[in-house]
Amino acid sequence: MTVLVFWQSEFGSDLMKMRISISTIVFLVSVVMLSIFVANVANLIATDSKTHYEEGTQRFEGHEPKKYEIGDMMDNLMWFLQISDIHISIFKDPSRITELKEFCDVTVDAFNPPVVLASGDLTDAKKKDAMGSKQALDEWKHYRRVLDESGVLKKTTWLDVRGNHDNFNVINIKSPENYYLNYSVQGRHHPRSYIHQISFYSQKYSFIAIDACLEPGPKRPFNFVGFLDEHEIDKIKQLAQDSKRLNSDYIVWFGHYPTSCILSQCDDGLREIMAKHKEGMVYLCGHYHTLGGIAPEMYTLQRGGYLELELADWKDNRMYRVGIIDHGQFSFSDNQHNDWPVAVITNPKHVLYSMPQRENIKSIIESTHVRVLAFSTDPITSVSVRIDEEGWVQCRKVEGPLYVARWNASRYLNGIHTISTRVVDELSREKKVVQMFALDGSRMSFKVLARFLLMSDASRIFAIAFGVMLVFNVVPLCILRVCHKLVLMKKMQRPRLRIRCLHILIRKLWITSTIHYLFWPMVLYPLYLVFGPWAAGEVIEDSFGIIFAWGMYIGKSYLPGSFTYAYGFFQLFTFHVPLTIILAFAVDRRFQMLEKPLMKQPNLLTLLWRHLPFFLLISMQTVLAYFFWLAYGTIATILCPFRSWSIIIAIVLWYLANTVPNPRLRSAASVWSSTKRLSIND
Repeated sequence: MTVLVFWQSEFGSDLMKMRISISTIVFLVSVVMLSIFVANVANLIATDSKTHYEEGTQRFEGHEPKKYEIGDMMDNLMWFLQISDIHISIFKDPSRITELKEFCDVTVDAFNPPVVLASGDLTDAKKKDAMGSKQALDEWKHYRRVLDESGVLKKTTWLDVRGNHDNFNVINIKSPENYYLNYSVQGRHHPRSYIHQISFYSQKYSFIAIDACLEPGPKRPFNFVGFLDEHEIDKIKQLAQDSKRLNSDYIVWFGHYPTSCILSQCDDGLREIMAKHKEGMVYLCGHYHTLGGIAPEMYTLQRGGYLELELADWKDNRMYRVGIIDHGQFSFSDNQHNDWPVAVITNPKHVLYSMPQRENIKSIIESTHVRVLAFSTDPITSVSVRIDEEGWVQCRKVEGPLYVARWNASRYLNGIHTISTRVVDELSREKKVVQMFALDGSRMSFKVLARFLLMSDASRIFAIAFGVMLVFNVVPLCILRVCHKLVLMKKMQRPRLRIRCLHILIRKLWITSTIHYLFWPMVLYPLYLVFGPWAAGEVIEDSFGIIFAWGMYIGKSYLPGSFTYAYGFFQLFTFHVPLTIILAFAVDRRFQMLEKPLMKQPNLLTLLWRHLPFFLLISMQTVLAYFFWLAYGTIATILCPFRSWSIIIAIVLWYLANTVPNPRLRSAASVWSSTKRLSIND
């Protein structure tokens, strides 16, 4: 694509008289900028760089992961369950509750784990209209009733932690609305982050819960991103030190928010804390709900050398996870409720999830047995394994869920190999699991989208997206206005673009930028969203708050901006951009009437079709304002330049654009008129 723009200086410079391919320059600059962006993203989400391992070696100077003798014994083995985003609701889908009880009654019995992790969003906390948000006592009572009636608390240790839904409309941790304190399992003793240690087959395991909920906790949607202040960061550091003091062999970190969704008040944030503790194997979380199905397996290896694994929700997908630490190797399987049997190959472990900084590959190379853990609600009748295309080998049951088969690891020292297991239970239900393994340090790559979602900084991305959209809305109009002034001053010629659609669009925007009472509101409104308050009202019930792009003031508390930027991006992209285009087309129609005063007047149908885009835009914005009213009430909706006032501004600008008097078009006509005689009637 080539777009030629001819510029001519009043100084008659030969260089300025040359035909310059602006599109070529733009293309080259775009390629360079895109390359820089891609390089930064690639560096951000890189997990297999040699540098990372060298950094890890320096970080754990003098430390080599412990080597185990992996045979056919039950020692050095522990497994646990995780469930996330349960969203118990008194308005939606009662089966979330009944099937949670099945999970506690049946699934927990089948696995018999020493620990079950419930990583946040235990309740839904949304009103019947699904727009408003408020803690519902009955939802918490249902949650506690399921745990009590199922007897799961007598069978295992239930470690729960809050999610953002559990914190909707909660002014502080001691608020009567914070039902987590009284109806969760851990809330009475651990209102926020905590540590729990267990001993299992001669080893000690610390489970550290991370509570990154905002305090105060606003209504939805402004608590999508978590926050750890200096006090909570110090507490998490202390919990990690406590695990050392308790001589823990391993740490399992868990929380609701992915690390990409947690703001920190300190330079030494959660990722840095977890990276510094070699005992930490994995960070388990939820919150993203598979992003509507586009990222069902959200896993990555963080730069600190530990795994971060987001678990799909229980709410809609009925997913849960079994995690296993077997002789220093971490393995896991994400499963759907009532899908039996479940099988996990723990030795040799999946190459994709290997952690060279925290697991010793020599343990697998020198191991004597393949190890498989198999679970079902009915007795297991057969477990067999196969490596590559070799024959199936029957496994021998050792104890509990452990099945083993002897192997010679030295036969598979080069490249990536495949190991399969086939498990059959007494009801003839069969499960086949296939995974890759490597003993020579070969690696596989995680999915790019999953790496990006878990390794990036969501708040920074939201802020950048908002900034880019702000520039996109403001800068072009300002540039066109400046260009218009230069053309009038004979310092440059009007650009002539060879691509017709681009030429037409720039022409419309150029003419619009010359109308003062349209230009300034269209430029100042986006700029206002950067500095001015978006809304003021009860961000939390009985607590007055003010929302800005860069943060919220609720009472005497301040919450830094995060998801507000995403909210602002959506407003600019879906409202201000189409409004600008609609106004530009309206002004251009007035300009065409100026040039062709004898144009045939449009009929009613044509008028309706012409103004349909604006009516659709206003209708959409009105619906969004209505949703805002459902969420935050009447006062916040009235005092809301972001939503309500923008409708009024748009209607006024639309009226002005469709009634621009001819004299206002005089300046634009002097540049863009296609006739030599300017038909302007005063």
